[in-house]
Amino acid sequence: VHAKQQQSVLDYDDLLLYWSHLAAEPSIAADLSSRFDHVLVDEYQDTNKLQASILLSMKPDGRGLTVVGDDAQSIYSFRGATVRNILDFPNHFDPPAKCVTLERNYRSTQPILAASNAVIGLATERYTKNLWTDKASAQRPRIVSVADEADQARYIVEQILEAREGGMTLKQQAVLFRAAHHSAALEIELTRRNIPFVKFGGLKFLDSVHVKDVLAVLRWAENPRDRVAGFRVVQLLPGIGPAIAGRVLDQVAERGNTASALAAFAPPPRASEDWPVFAGLMAKVCARESGWPAEFEMIRRWYEPHLERNHEDAAIRHGDVLQMESIATTYPTRERFLTELTLDPPDATSDESGVPLIDEDYLILSTIHSAKGQEWKNVFVLNGVDGCIPSDMGTGSDEEIDEERRLLYVAMTRAKEDLHIVTPQRFYVHNQTAMGDRHVWAARTRFIPAHLMPQFEARAWPHVPEPVAPTAAGLAAAAKAKLDIAARLKKMWE
Repeated sequence: VHAKQQQSVLDYDDLLLYWSHLAAEPSIAADLSSRFDHVLVDEYQDTNKLQASILLSMKPDGRGLTVVGDDAQSIYSFRGATVRNILDFPNHFDPPAKCVTLERNYRSTQPILAASNAVIGLATERYTKNLWTDKASAQRPRIVSVADEADQARYIVEQILEAREGGMTLKQQAVLFRAAHHSAALEIELTRRNIPFVKFGGLKFLDSVHVKDVLAVLRWAENPRDRVAGFRVVQLLPGIGPAIAGRVLDQVAERGNTASALAAFAPPPRASEDWPVFAGLMAKVCARESGWPAEFEMIRRWYEPHLERNHEDAAIRHGDVLQMESIATTYPTRERFLTELTLDPPDATSDESGVPLIDEDYLILSTIHSAKGQEWKNVFVLNGVDGCIPSDMGTGSDEEIDEERRLLYVAMTRAKEDLHIVTPQRFYVHNQTAMGDRHVWAARTRFIPAHLMPQFEARAWPHVPEPVAPTAAGLAAAAKAKLDIAARLKKMWE
């Protein structure tokens, strides 16, 4: 907190924290509340305690306050969200808030909804609501038992191709998993079979190194006291590490002027050639000599050689910087651009196009968290076993286990027509020899106990035929084969 106040910066959480402090003052809260007849909040199950406190301070009597959400889809505790917000919401007011349940479902067939309702019905605490639909079907969700992860991958690929032959495109099908690494074996099999796929849950745009670099220059120019941004920018130059960058920032703080501090600093020999250009750039940008958005172009041109020096895939990253420059031209000021990009960032970074697909069709692979809000006709849930769903890292408390149950519910309700929950019987132990057979046995997820199995169609893959009674001729042939093997072994021994 002390460092942020010294640098005159707020992080994203601080925006909520300062708002909360404002709303905690009754007179300010009343003024804020008077500006709005109605406050409407969507996805309330994904809010945190701080956000709930803001709402309750602005509308303490609840008049004009409406929240919408589904407690059964509260799956983001790792981001600070708490399901208690929506579960406890009605009782914060006197009289309690009115609850309206939205139970009609327009996505899934009735057997899928029946199984999903049964799974979530075992939750410790929830709003009682049972989804229903007009979409009838005789096909129940499948629980498919396979030998191991390799068979799991083969089963999914065969089912996907079979559905595609039946007229269902790859884009209408999805494979969901609890953790990103669960799909490793499947990705290998898809690549081997030359089936195109796209995996969701990857790098966010603002998380990419080159975007952070350019934004750091802008942020340091906008706020010279932003030590975090300055620390990153100075180290873009060759020969400058953390120690020298720290000395540069100390000198900037002493002088109180970025341009003069950089001009007076004696860089190390490796940076001596680049330093005057860098100091000149910062002097112009800090003084706003070129105006906005021309200064973005100046920064981009300065950054290009450093991008090529530091990254092998510079051409791909350069496209992101150019795209960001194009976006920058739509904002009136540098401050507005930085603010909007921070509050509402793009979802993903780009890459070069691959080999074009004849029909531009591809399979969807996604973590369950990234799949929330999406829907597909045919859905496969990987590793429906204890230790994966629920994750072995998410069973430390009853609250964690309930959230893992909600994760399975979210995965199941993504399916419109067909749902496959695949349960490998064994998982091979890592760090053993290539031909090693050390493994652990897996049990079906605890969220589908035996008494819920009538809601599902249980099957094994590959199908094992019923045993056939041996005939006399067959027994005689088997006996002869054993004698032949024994004779050959004896001869080899001699």
